Amino acid sequence: MQIDTRLQEREALLRQSKTIAIVGLSPKEARPSNMVARYLIDAGFNVIPVNLGQEEILGLKCYAKLSEISEPVDIVNIFRRSEDVLPIVEEALESTGVKGIWMQQGIINNEAEELARAKGLVVVMDRCIKIDHQAM
Repeated sequence: MQIDTRLQEREALLRQSKTIAIVGLSPKEARPSNMVARYLIDAGFNVIPVNLGQEEILGLKCYAKLSEISEPVDIVNIFRRSEDVLPIVEEALESTGVKGIWMQQGIINNEAEELARAKGLVVVMDRCIKIDHQAM
């Protein structure tokens, strides 16, 4: 039953979301984060790159951190190591409008998940947002 609930939760999050901040988005085309970002853009999402070392990625203004983004973000999609996730989630909780935290495949942080769920956010761990969106 939990699997069905989580699937419905993921699909509802994707259907209701328009803006996705991608933390750890790489400017390198061959990197998974870049491929996912291009897919999401093509699928009609407003993608906001977040990468400390970049000014622009995929022709889009890049932010050093979530708190610099002035527009509401629906999903914070994380491409960072599992041990780096908690501060990102803490920052996301301070941002306007965030509905969900999405940790890409291989990224698991139970403490961050508990914190975000306690604040009412949908949390997805260890799953690819591109794959899940394509499956809908």
